[in-house]
Amino acid sequence: MSDRSAAHLPPAIRNLPTRTRLFAIGAAVAITIGAPIAIPAMLAPAAHPGIAISTGHTGPAHTDAVLSVAFSPDGKTLASAGRDHTVRLWNVATHRQIGSPLTGHTDEVWSVAFSPDGKTLASGGERTVRWWNVATHRQIGSPPTGQNLGVDSVAFSPDGQTLATGDGDGTVRWWDVATHRQIGSPLTGHGDPVTSVAFSPDGQTLASGSEDHTVRLWDVATHRQIGSPLTGHSDTVDSVAFSPDGKTLASGSYDHTVRLWDVATHQHIGGPLTGHTLAVTSVAFSPNGKTLASASIDGTIRLWDVATNKAG
Repeated sequence: MSDRSAAHLPPAIRNLPTRTRLFAIGAAVAITIGAPIAIPAMLAPAAHPGIAISTGHTGPAHTDAVLSVAFSPDGKTLASAGRDHTVRLWNVATHRQIGSPLTGHTDEVWSVAFSPDGKTLASGGERTVRWWNVATHRQIGSPPTGQNLGVDSVAFSPDGQTLATGDGDGTVRWWDVATHRQIGSPLTGHGDPVTSVAFSPDGQTLASGSEDHTVRLWDVATHRQIGSPLTGHSDTVDSVAFSPDGKTLASGSYDHTVRLWDVATHQHIGGPLTGHTLAVTSVAFSPNGKTLASASIDGTIRLWDVATNKAG
């Protein structure tokens, strides 16, 4: 990610390395519908020595910032990726690390995702993606080559057969999960690094967000872009997420806003959702699709009523 939004960040975050600053928030969070959720502390990685699995419980520390987390489909395991070049697995019930760190990456690990069956973990980092056997903690095969810059985001298709990666060279790539081979040519169109990728629930569409301020939709079967880019954000789009019914897409941006899009028409649904005072780094729909959560560098999580486009 670029440094063009650095002026909008608190000094404690602004002075951290690029992108790492976005994940230097340590907190115990309580969710209350109808109000922003305050995150009480913004701490540099060195000042937060344990990884907090839940309030009052810490495990062996990543030795630098934690950049991504993902739950297994059964909710029993949490994966974390760090700037310390490692991936770690955690038992959610006991709050303890499971085995040794998964090592092999030679630089920051930006994203992790479980396959739908929970047996495989994918991690994206330095110019490659790696696959891991969750049961044995061993790397599966050799990492593919060909990516010119880092892998910023990884996402499995709902059927678990394809992995999509958002890359630092502005492309989206498809990978056959069984063979670990790239499928077709990289998808081009974004003018800057691709920071987020997400499959629709039916697996037919992929959304990508980028530092070029746009969101793009891609046909998974043909690997072609669907229509024109979704425009409206004025800064990096750091997160995209589909609603459970696949009809709505949410995007969160460095421009402090969240936007909702009609997937069929590519049009905005209402105006931008405002309230955050700094970059929005993550968006997620509730399982019933009625509520959208957004997280921001301003230290809050906000809940939005999707039907009304207002704070929940």
